Amino acid sequence: MISNQVLQNTLEGLKDISRTEFCLIDTDGKVLASTFADFAVEVADIQAFVGSQADSQLVRGYQYFKVNDDYQLEYILVVYGDDEDTYMVGKLAAFQIQNLIIAYKERFDKDSFIKNLLLDNLLLVDIYNRAKKLHIDADARRVVMIMELQQERDLNSIESVRNFFGGKSKNFITAVDERNIIIVKELEPEEGYKDVDELAGEMLENLDMDQPEDIHIAYGTIVSELKEVSRSYKEARMALDVGKIFFGEKRVIAYSSLGIGRLIYQLPIPLCKMFIKEIFDGKSPDDFDEETLTTIDKFFDNSLNVSETSRQLYIHRNTLVYRLDKLQKSTGLDLRVFEDAITFKIALMVVRYMKYMETLEY
Repeated sequence: MISNQVLQNTLEGLKDISRTEFCLIDTDGKVLASTFADFAVEVADIQAFVGSQADSQLVRGYQYFKVNDDYQLEYILVVYGDDEDTYMVGKLAAFQIQNLIIAYKERFDKDSFIKNLLLDNLLLVDIYNRAKKLHIDADARRVVMIMELQQERDLNSIESVRNFFGGKSKNFITAVDERNIIIVKELEPEEGYKDVDELAGEMLENLDMDQPEDIHIAYGTIVSELKEVSRSYKEARMALDVGKIFFGEKRVIAYSSLGIGRLIYQLPIPLCKMFIKEIFDGKSPDDFDEETLTTIDKFFDNSLNVSETSRQLYIHRNTLVYRLDKLQKSTGLDLRVFEDAITFKIALMVVRYMKYMETLEY
């Protein structure tokens, strides 16, 4: 459960403090971590010590100590020296490693609980019973954030996120797939969506990762009960997907800001195709030239304001009117009329959604 690197760092820290050499071995005699330069494991000595009733033993000038996990032997700690001071240092080191096992086991239990909670794998009664045993507040305000990485995450990326929030925080950082890191953030009573948005921005700025520009963060709605955390997670996942389709330039996207994109994302593809066929009479916005598409986008950006759009496009007002008239003849929709503009805007979003879904099929 505990990585060899963590065990190695622990032994090196103990050596720096006590000036004593340590070696940690599993019950089969395999060395997991060591500060010795040339310590050779005597398998027979290990087997004899494992089979004995003693918790510690002096063997060939080395102190051997058993490190248990819930009364089950987990490791053998070997310390160089045969005096009382070495024995005391060894007992303290064994105690430290045993507490490390407990801490990691508690983290694992909580991590497993949070993963099952996010994926809706728990009954309601189990949620509150297990939360009580794990000392997790069931009534705290929380929001689920998902950090998506373009490349498969590694241990360093998830540890970077944990370090960002601090080791003693009440937040949970976990993962359920290869590219996403999930943060279940506990909020103070006065914190709201603005604070969550600012926090996401700080994470993007401060996390030390290889390609920070390829990181996106999405978050769901704030929930006040533990049982609702899975809903916030599902919302964050939807925000991540919808954000890719309609808000590709944004690196932080909130579920509450998805607007009509959230509805389009849930439409079946056959219905989308039928709608586009009715609006464009078998044509597609892809058939429009670049000039027309630029004009349309700029016109929508300026809330259908002809004067402002023509100014930003550096064209005469009459030129813009001509382009809009030409578009009306080909589609039957006049973008200067609010109802037609809404229909056209939705149609463009539906086409973008269909294209995205096609890419997922290949």
